[in-house]
Amino acid sequence: MLDIKFVRENPDVVKENIKKKFQDHKLHLVDEVIELDEERRQVIARADELRANRNKISKEIGALMAQGKKEEGMALKEKVTAQAKELDELAGKENELTEEVTKRMMMIPNIIDESVPIGKDDSENVEVQRYGEPVVPDFEIPYHTDIMESFDGIDMEAAGRVAGNGFYYLMGDIARLHSAVISYARDFMIDRGFTYVVPPFMIRSNVVTGVMSFEEMDAMMYKIEGEDLYLIGTSEHSMIGKFIDTITPEEKLPLTLTSYSPCFRKEKGAHGIEERGVYRIHQFEKQEMVVVCKPEESKMWFDKLWQNTVDLFRSLDIPVRTLECCSGDLADLKVKSVDVEAWSPRQKKYFEVGSCSNLTDAQARRLKIRVKGEKGNYLAHTLNNTVVAPPRMLIAFLENNLNADGTVSIPEALRMYMGGKDKIVPKKDC
Repeated sequence: MLDIKFVRENPDVVKENIKKKFQDHKLHLVDEVIELDEERRQVIARADELRANRNKISKEIGALMAQGKKEEGMALKEKVTAQAKELDELAGKENELTEEVTKRMMMIPNIIDESVPIGKDDSENVEVQRYGEPVVPDFEIPYHTDIMESFDGIDMEAAGRVAGNGFYYLMGDIARLHSAVISYARDFMIDRGFTYVVPPFMIRSNVVTGVMSFEEMDAMMYKIEGEDLYLIGTSEHSMIGKFIDTITPEEKLPLTLTSYSPCFRKEKGAHGIEERGVYRIHQFEKQEMVVVCKPEESKMWFDKLWQNTVDLFRSLDIPVRTLECCSGDLADLKVKSVDVEAWSPRQKKYFEVGSCSNLTDAQARRLKIRVKGEKGNYLAHTLNNTVVAPPRMLIAFLENNLNADGTVSIPEALRMYMGGKDKIVPKKDC
């Protein structure tokens, strides 16, 4: 959410930013916010005037009573009573206007970084750099669920009977590989100085609206019926929520955290054939990284965060590339975002396995995440990035480490988490 003062003083900048995000249907919000805010400020000014006048009259009443002028004093008391009634009405009006301003402000997108390419959707994202040499083997690579089934490692049919579409059972070596990747990612980030955290997997509505836009909330979040609780779509939600309404001493920044959690997502809408299987599902697990820092350090941390993901994938010999997300592909709270995509030798193209975002002070403003500095309190900057998110990570891992005989090689970095195995052997042909 933007600073209301910034919107008031820079309406054209805010409108131009909305146009860059191809959200022209939101342009009217800027004028409405300014108009409602002006009305709210007039209400506040009138209330302040009445309070000052009430204090003045109260002193006059005291003086009149001391002089024995009771009738005149009582007349002034009636005036104070009338003003008290008006003050109550003004307080209600102020609350109403504040609510209307906030509702609209939360729909106005954050100001994107000047480096963000302008484009309507993810088809116009821009490749930044490739890491590792993409390889297409001279044998056919089966679909990822077929690879998993060759190890008796997945049962989506049983999961469908138990929970419906979009769920799965992982078993045997595939389940162990899944856990190995998560454990390796945890230790990888700890070795880079991040504090490991297991957060709550449910959050209240005020945290939900603090960390994401209404559009994201509707498309992603599962509501717990009858309670003010939502299942998290990513641990970033509860991790940022950890700092709601807090003031952190400046010397304690940055806060660098890596968190594990299951994630739950509605995943609304139809998806293509390459997103069947375990690519886009309602429940998965993820290792995340979150940073709370001073504003002047957020750009530096942004580059560090996505580089961590690149380094982790390369440590497992998986080729990746980075994509700069265009303006139309950025969620409303994001200022800048880079996707990390892994190479799929079966598809002969890259696919998304993680996303790194800088939200500057948008979440901090909504959640009142402040920093105590030498010159007073100010809003922190927040960033987040995916370390790994099996099972998408498993898709990239299995395809890039599959051998012609159906075995899957285990890179050295993962072997300690796989009982020392250097490969896993299928139980049946793919």
